[in-house]
Amino acid sequence: MNTRLEKNLNKNDNIPRHIAIIMDGNGRWAEKRGKLRICGYKNAIHSIKDAINGCKELGIPYITLYVFSYENWNRPKEEINQLMNLFHSHFKKYLKEMDDSNIRILTIGELKKFSYNIQKDLVLFVNQTKHNTSITLVLALSYGSRIEIIEATKKIAKQVSMGCLSIEEIDDSFFKKNLYTKDIPDVDLVIRTSGEQRLSNFLLWQSAYAELYFTDILWPDFRKQDLFAAIENYKRRKRRFGKIA
Repeated sequence: MNTRLEKNLNKNDNIPRHIAIIMDGNGRWAEKRGKLRICGYKNAIHSIKDAINGCKELGIPYITLYVFSYENWNRPKEEINQLMNLFHSHFKKYLKEMDDSNIRILTIGELKKFSYNIQKDLVLFVNQTKHNTSITLVLALSYGSRIEIIEATKKIAKQVSMGCLSIEEIDDSFFKKNLYTKDIPDVDLVIRTSGEQRLSNFLLWQSAYAELYFTDILWPDFRKQDLFAAIENYKRRKRRFGKIA
């Protein structure tokens, strides 16, 4: 990190509390090198570590990674199987490293769609790291924001139909308590790599007032200095939340 950027970021004012990253471009990264798409996902772990370490250095308490979307289940079966094998091997491989780094891990998404072994791995991850305090890493797995909102609506509708809740009691705060992210603060900054400029059904409710940052860098090439550049850009923005500055 260059000196000017380091000096700016070391000031704790206007540092985001929650960063969410759409880690896009893994397959294209591999294809550009004449390799199988799965090679891009294997190389993505370096970028994940850099992003986590960068957030730790700056004191950013929450980072959410869009690991596998609900729509990703529509990809070719062979690629899905390769990804599932990769998840299973990497989850176990990096659990101790995450735990030793005092990182708390949470998961959001329709986890029941994963195999029993992967679900068991994820439960182990969450339980073993639940008392860690340095940073909270949220893994969005089989996640889709529309499904999350629909499921929250169903839960609330059921409470109303049972007479446990009146319609008048439903507000922004109550609705949020029924989302996957009920104990996680709203997103301040969304970063998407690979040049695409859309949210792709990612944390739509939670990102209502988030700042958006797009970069052409493919995710396996994303490094700590790229995260710092995104945060420096964020620090220059004026967040009004519908009010006058």
